[in-house]
Amino acid sequence: MTYWIASSNRANAKILEQKHIWGVPKRNKNLMHRVKAGDTILVYTRQEKEDDIIHPPAITGAYEVVADPFEDYTRIFTTPPHMGDEVFPYRMKVRPVAVFAEPLEFKPLILDLAFITNKKMWSGHLRQAMREIPAEDYHLILRRAREEV
Repeated sequence: MTYWIASSNRANAKILEQKHIWGVPKRNKNLMHRVKAGDTILVYTRQEKEDDIIHPPAITGAYEVVADPFEDYTRIFTTPPHMGDEVFPYRMKVRPVAVFAEPLEFKPLILDLAFITNKKMWSGHLRQAMREIPAEDYHLILRRAREEV
């Protein structure tokens, strides 16, 4: 089993939560060969401003990939303005493992996460659609989420 952290906006994290499908952009086709049924994905949402509210970067939950990835060009995800007509065609069906009632703020985790090797420039570690993370980081995040419940 491989653990992944997937970067998203809040709109697409909600779509994942509702439809149990995760998608990555065309430029990430290589993930089709790396992600397998049984892998687990943590969903990271970037900082976003909504009206006068600033939502901090956070982890919203964990999902298990239940089937090997597939290709589908049906538009179901919200495309950020800088990504043109991207439809996130490389997709995987998932089931919830732990959906957090409240998102777990990400910044307090940074010092304790092994996959973030540059603690000052940490956001660079989350600029790709999905990246593999150590099992210890996955379990640390789940523990912290449970402690805050």
